[in-house]
Amino acid sequence: MSRADQLFVDMCKDIIENGYSTEGEKVRPKWEDGSYAYTIKQFGVVNRYNLKEEFPALTLRKTAIKSCTDEMLWIWQRKSNNINDLNSTVWDEWADESGSIGKAYGYQMSVKHFYRDINEEDLKIAFGDKADLHAVKDEEKGGYYMDQVDRVIYDLKTHPFSRRIMTNIYVHQDLSEMHLYPCAYSMTFNVTTNKETGKLVLNSILNQRSQDILAANNWNVCQYAILTHMLAQVCDMEVGEFVHVIADAHIYDRHVPIIKELIEREQYPAPKFWINPEIKDFYDFTRDDIRLDDYVTGPQVKNIPIAV
Repeated sequence: MSRADQLFVDMCKDIIENGYSTEGEKVRPKWEDGSYAYTIKQFGVVNRYNLKEEFPALTLRKTAIKSCTDEMLWIWQRKSNNINDLNSTVWDEWADESGSIGKAYGYQMSVKHFYRDINEEDLKIAFGDKADLHAVKDEEKGGYYMDQVDRVIYDLKTHPFSRRIMTNIYVHQDLSEMHLYPCAYSMTFNVTTNKETGKLVLNSILNQRSQDILAANNWNVCQYAILTHMLAQVCDMEVGEFVHVIADAHIYDRHVPIIKELIEREQYPAPKFWINPEIKDFYDFTRDDIRLDDYVTGPQVKNIPIAV
């Protein structure tokens, strides 16, 4: 049976049986009818997924792998903050009349930061003849401007054992201009070595300040597992572990009956993950370069109420 299913079931049971209720407290989210959306929560939930052994898509219900891939690419590849660049309605509630969600998510990934430790030779190793598209040289300062995604790729290809390969989109100076504060805000990458083959292995950690377990847990797990697979492939590495750290893992009050039914469902073997082996440049990936084969699941959970 799927390891992801078991981790999900154990997490949900622990939250329901041992968690802390926010009922009666001052909370921000509200339901569509205007009533406050309370939760049962656990602090500091950590789940580990061995991507080498299986892809962590739930079989209790279906995770829409194409849509969650598209949203991840919207942030990490297209670096967009406009829902008109997204092929789903996930972010519609937080968008303004122009489609923007403010200086959040993809916007932060598009910002170029100045680095003194980037050099021309390594740029060619990382990006070949496309180096000028990924780094802007500042002759006066003696360094380069580069965004966070390209910095990750640059380091994985040229300094894979660095302990500084990470992203962070929780930027306090821009929070007032974000329509939603980032939930999944930081990725850290760490490279080890396969002791049998000598090949480099890419591991990653996703940090989340908050997560709606029913609506978003496996969605985010699949997104960042796919991102790890993509980066490993374009950097000529194997995939290793994906670690998911959630500071506030919660189940909304109106979701508890749905969760209780969901975790009692039959579990099936994990699906087989396929990624297009022809893609060697992260910016060439599309949602169609990812596929789950033999993906057997329980029925979809429909009309989940969302607190805003």
